[in-house]
Amino acid sequence: MPTYSPKPADIQRAWHVVDADGLVLGRLATEVARVLRGKHKPMFAPHVDTGDHVIVVNAAKIVMTADKASKKIAYRHSGYPGGLKTQTYQEILDTKPEEAIRRAVRGMLPKTTLGRMMLKKLKVYAGPDHPHAAQTPSPLEVAGARRAS
Repeated sequence: MPTYSPKPADIQRAWHVVDADGLVLGRLATEVARVLRGKHKPMFAPHVDTGDHVIVVNAAKIVMTADKASKKIAYRHSGYPGGLKTQTYQEILDTKPEEAIRRAVRGMLPKTTLGRMMLKKLKVYAGPDHPHAAQTPSPLEVAGARRAS
């Protein structure tokens, strides 16, 4: 019996929306990366993009535990000598909270063209509104991602 490989015509892409208000960044990112990759579907294949679209709203209200926001550093390089730039996650959360979520999810996806295609299905918004209402996204529950009060 041959191994099943999903065809592009077989893939049904759904839309999911996640409210990030009070969620821990890493726990949210693992669940979002799982859905983007398609691991929640029975037809998952590692060489095919079978994942769904994910919309993350309220990205400005994300939290990081254990004072990681001020200690964890994000690096980027311009490509020129001496072009290494550093920022703490607190600075990123203050200026561009969407970027913090995008970076966390990107690190959990494959580092190939397939991973870059999967990342394009992620839409992150700092506020509670998004322009994707026509796609009728279903809410995605992120179990265990709430910060313990």
